Amino acid sequence: MEKHVVVIYPHPDDESFGAAGTILKFREQGVPVTYLCGTLGEMGRNMGNPPFANRETLPEIRKVELLNACRVLDMEVKMLGYRDKTLEFEDRREVALHLKQLLEELKPTLVITHYPDYAVHPDHNALGAAAIEAVQLMDPSERPEVWAQAISNNYMDVLGNPDIINDITNYFDKKMEAIFCHDSQAAGVLGQFKHVDSLESEVQEDIKKRFSKEHFYRWDFTN
Repeated sequence: MEKHVVVIYPHPDDESFGAAGTILKFREQGVPVTYLCGTLGEMGRNMGNPPFANRETLPEIRKVELLNACRVLDMEVKMLGYRDKTLEFEDRREVALHLKQLLEELKPTLVITHYPDYAVHPDHNALGAAAIEAVQLMDPSERPEVWAQAISNNYMDVLGNPDIINDITNYFDKKMEAIFCHDSQAAGVLGQFKHVDSLESEVQEDIKKRFSKEHFYRWDFTN
């Protein structure tokens, strides 16, 4: 059993869309989970029509949403304070050293992050690369395992089948609850899912199929 799991993603909602079921599974086992969230997603595109936010108010809205989601997932959260859509321009070594310091304080046995180059968004790729570098820089005797999550359309063609496939069917409803805590972003994309019980059974099954498995690769530090 893991002693402590640290999740490293760049945006509020990455944790809920990407790993909510896995987080809930660990919490059910009594494993503490800490989320290191890179930014407050202040450059998020969805500000409503008519707008419910602007660039000045959106970060605070998304911070509240993040805290609410973390309560649903029963995990701690630390905000790293980087700016949305700029992580690719940060000095990677500096970000890695920042993360290394936090990891050495938290002492996780497992880190979950994005798989660099296969995570679609530049922030995902950049923070995933920095997280893996941070673990690489740690003393090998203290180094946690890393699960890297790829989300690009072609990742299986290049990387092969994932090493870990978590069936999170039992946590599906709770995962949806966490996703919808991020209402400012999820409403536009997943508005229909809020009433999933009223949708046709085929649509319900498609939604559950898409969201009831979470895939990860074990990062190999020997290569």
